[in-house]
Amino acid sequence: MSSTLENKRILIVDDDQDILTTIQAVFEPTGAIIDIANNGNKAVELAEKNSPDLIILDMMLPGRSGFLVLEKVKARKPRNEKPFVIMITGNQGKRHQMYAESLGANEYFNKPVKLDKLMATAERLLAPPAKA
Repeated sequence: MSSTLENKRILIVDDDQDILTTIQAVFEPTGAIIDIANNGNKAVELAEKNSPDLIILDMMLPGRSGFLVLEKVKARKPRNEKPFVIMITGNQGKRHQMYAESLGANEYFNKPVKLDKLMATAERLLAPPAKA
């Protein structure tokens, strides 16, 4: 197992408990520190308190939408600076993807997300920069 994610803080945000549990189970063996939120307000609270390296963020959330969470956590931060954000959604529309990317989402996946693709993307985003 790759050590890229070891000791990295990952915030998983989804209002579907099965999805939260599944993604958490996939990432725990990597040695990552996992935080969980099931609504947008809790996500913002945990992001501000714990400064995650990566947020896996559902778009449709109670309390505050994924877009509003994204807007808050990426405000005034460059796209290539943490927290990196992988947005996941059941919405197939390209307009939503373009909007998420304009707010700073690094990746945008439609549900159901292949877990190996999610893991590979997290490792790529959190990999140390290549030495020149």
